[in-house]
Amino acid sequence: MDGYQTLIGRLRYKHLLMISTLGSRRNLHQTAAAMHMSQPAATRMLSEIEKVFGCQLFERTARGMHPTSLGEMLIDFADNALTRLDRCAEEVRRYQLGGRGQLTVGAIMGAAPDLVAQSIIELKRQRPLLQIRLMGETSDQLVELLEQDRVDIAIARYATSIQHNQFDFEPLGNETMITVVRRGHPLCSSELPPLEQLLETWPWILQPMATPARQALEKEFEMEGLVSPRDIIECGSIFAALQLVQQSDALLVMAETILRDHLQTGLIERLPLLLGRTLSPFGLLTRKDTLYGEPVTGFCEILRRNAADWR
Repeated sequence: MDGYQTLIGRLRYKHLLMISTLGSRRNLHQTAAAMHMSQPAATRMLSEIEKVFGCQLFERTARGMHPTSLGEMLIDFADNALTRLDRCAEEVRRYQLGGRGQLTVGAIMGAAPDLVAQSIIELKRQRPLLQIRLMGETSDQLVELLEQDRVDIAIARYATSIQHNQFDFEPLGNETMITVVRRGHPLCSSELPPLEQLLETWPWILQPMATPARQALEKEFEMEGLVSPRDIIECGSIFAALQLVQQSDALLVMAETILRDHLQTGLIERLPLLLGRTLSPFGLLTRKDTLYGEPVTGFCEILRRNAADWR
């Protein structure tokens, strides 16, 4: 405890800013310029920081400043601390202007059109002055944002099997994965060939390998004794994938909720393929050992209630 109190007493905001800036720029001269200080002053500050921690944090080389293993750990800490401080300052500013806080939600796009959108609209009716930011990404990206404290909560899936050590997970629902092609595609006017032939003959648009949806798809190919498609366009952007499928002969596998509007307007057509059956449920991901207050807890309650109706 004494060591902790000593560190708190000697570590300053500028120290954290120095560690974070030097960690990203890897150049002391550029860091000094970014912090509006002279290079000798920056050198003295770095020396002071290393004295506080009692070890070397950066190695000086001809190619710049390279963090030690402990330096890498402190860079992550400084980045996260500065992000939290920035968000706190923004919430205080909004409160002084008559606002009522900020909520940042990350969601996979399959849950966003229905469950998440409905829940956000309901929350805004209750708290009109609340600033809400919605970030739509894939599960692997959202887990990373949650780890970095750049989102308050995530509606996603575990991207790896060990992430249950970092986050709590509460299942909310699941997506129905469907396969679509452009309007007038040759496969729509004839009997569908076996899946093995489709994988060999036609191009496919698939999510990146790090995503749970892609991993579930590959698992199904494995269970059927099949190999991955020969011709793949790997695309992490929903918008880009929809443009690609409409302008090519590729098959696209994606959540039905995302494709619904395009199906109803006839821009794309659904194929009678059952894929994505092993995809695990998505749910509410939160950081372990974190005490959440309003508006996070209020939004989570709305999510749970709407998820029960949605199911």
